[in-house]
Amino acid sequence: YAPWCPACQQIELTWESFAKESEHLDITVGKVDVSQEPGLSGRFFVTTLPTIYHAKDGVFRRYRGSRTLEDLQGYVLERKWEAVEPVAGWKSPSSIIMHGMAGLFHFSGWIRQIHSYLTGTLGLHVWLSYAVFVLTTLLVGLTLGL
Repeated sequence: YAPWCPACQQIELTWESFAKESEHLDITVGKVDVSQEPGLSGRFFVTTLPTIYHAKDGVFRRYRGSRTLEDLQGYVLERKWEAVEPVAGWKSPSSIIMHGMAGLFHFSGWIRQIHSYLTGTLGLHVWLSYAVFVLTTLLVGLTLGL
């Protein structure tokens, strides 16, 4: 989820109720702010918000059902997750590919921080910051090419 996401805000009370009921369901319920944890959003390949996963014994399944409390509880109690195809091995959060994806998300956050530093702290114009990134990309490419 993300705190700025309207769909996440809409499901928030339901999710909190689901979390309170989790002890009775013998599950653990959590939420991750993707704006604070870009590596996890990369590892789970989160492209829409909110994204809900069911994990059991290292097997991940994406929940795509209704977001009512009854449906979330039914998914667990009635073991509806068993009918859902697990996330493919190469897309599994523990796969090497998704570790790399997490790294890319971290790298993009690092680039955003540098851009903010150049424009905010140093007061450079936005286009000058872009020029710095273009030149850096070219120099790194030339260096690797050598």
